[in-house]
Amino acid sequence: MSNIVLNVQELVAGYIAEVNILNGCNITVSQGEFVGIIGPNGAGKSTVLKAILGECSVRSGSVMLDEKDIAGRRSHELVERGVGYVPQNRNVFPSLTVIENLEMGCFLKPNNFKSRFEYVTKLFPRLLERASVKAGSLSGGERQMVAMGRALMMEPKLLLLDEPSAGLSPVLQDEVFVQCKKINAEGIAILMVEQNARRCLQVADRAYVLDQGKNAYTGTGRELLADPNVIKLYLGTLAKASGG
Repeated sequence: MSNIVLNVQELVAGYIAEVNILNGCNITVSQGEFVGIIGPNGAGKSTVLKAILGECSVRSGSVMLDEKDIAGRRSHELVERGVGYVPQNRNVFPSLTVIENLEMGCFLKPNNFKSRFEYVTKLFPRLLERASVKAGSLSGGERQMVAMGRALMMEPKLLLLDEPSAGLSPVLQDEVFVQCKKINAEGIAILMVEQNARRCLQVADRAYVLDQGKNAYTGTGRELLADPNVIKLYLGTLAKASGG
């Protein structure tokens, strides 16, 4: 069996009839790999995640998880199959405590809560300290930890992250990227969409540059950081846009 966890091929997708956001993009993620997606605003980065999650219309192409077609599957089915997702917005339940948020992440397997809670709080000790605090009163960085922790409660093999550093200060952005590397070091594959292009390329094993819904450049993080075309066309403007 292939070690490719996620295989997106020639994907054409969008939200409105006859308007395609993705125009034949290709993305693969192998077991334990950290893959980033960068590109200008409107390039279709987040739409890739939405297409994987069945939240937009896939017109053609394929979305395969462990060599099985998952296009159009419901989100709870994907969770059962080992996909975790951390959205950019509204990623915590603000009126619930940290521990209640984590319980929500384990709703399909409540009997596993104790062991998963121990695992997640060992990874993020701050969540244990703040366990009884309502998520709405946490800092932006702490809320991101809660969101990631909740996504890890079901033991995903693949974690999808949509702009995890968005809206955070540079210091908190660095913390989030460190957390992502920590999660990946546990053997969990990550596909991360990120506006902070330079920082994304620094932490990712491989990355894709999307432009107008298609692959513009692909390579290791180091290769893309050193590519004159990527620097000229994307890193300058994206670095300014992200404050990095």
